[in-house]
Amino acid sequence: MTAGIVGLGLIGGSFAKAYHKAGERVLADNRSKDVLEFAMLNGDVDGALTPDTVPQCDLIIICIFPEAAARYLESIAPYIRKDTIVIDACGTKRKVCDLCFPIAEQYGFTFVGAHPMAGTKYSGFKYAYADMYLGEPMVLVPKDHNDIFLLDKVKSLLAPAGFGSISVTTAQEHDRLIAFTSQMAHVISNAFIKSPTASSHKGFSAGSYKDMTRVAWLNPNLWAELFLENKDNILAELNILTASLEQYRKAIEEEDQEELVRLLEEGRRRKEEVDGKQS
Repeated sequence: MTAGIVGLGLIGGSFAKAYHKAGERVLADNRSKDVLEFAMLNGDVDGALTPDTVPQCDLIIICIFPEAAARYLESIAPYIRKDTIVIDACGTKRKVCDLCFPIAEQYGFTFVGAHPMAGTKYSGFKYAYADMYLGEPMVLVPKDHNDIFLLDKVKSLLAPAGFGSISVTTAQEHDRLIAFTSQMAHVISNAFIKSPTASSHKGFSAGSYKDMTRVAWLNPNLWAELFLENKDNILAELNILTASLEQYRKAIEEEDQEELVRLLEEGRRRKEEVDGKQS
């Protein structure tokens, strides 16, 4: 198999390393040519992904910002083979799918929206590693959910990455869920760390602080674009959270222990319902 990787940051770099480790041929393109040259010298990439080499790819994975992903796909679309599968790795799906499905249809190849549910607080090729996707979930957003043969083909092409599970959904449902499971966590963490108290936390913080603030370390430009593309879903979740926090604030302000216990018990039960009992 020949895999084309567009963007050699943490996500694309980890795909490149995973496919190389699995013995597949990897071609890549990256905005910074120094990074591409380093990846080639390091042996993680076998060559440059160009209009001349695009036809050699069985799979192309576009790992850049959503709008840039659509522009890139349009630029290479005339060179993509009809039997090539193209996927993206963007954190939102509605916009990129709305833009990319028509491009694929126009040129006769297949595009499938995708979101690998893995990552770290770091960014850049130097932090990419081959096993980042091993055992992790992958979400697919195909245009036709009933095309079993296509889904089997995509799963086969993704096998070198080692995903633990593959889910299939719509772009709308993906963005609704990801607003809660990922984007809200980044908003809350980033806002939480702005407390003046954070500057004196050392010696007074443990697991709770580390868990709460881990994803405050993010790429501002990327996450701002993702938040705005998913504005409706994030605002809905923020409204729910704001109303809930107000209940806690009021109970504490009024020293209403009974109400505070009720709220805390309600949250504990909800955690048990959605994630199961603590082992």
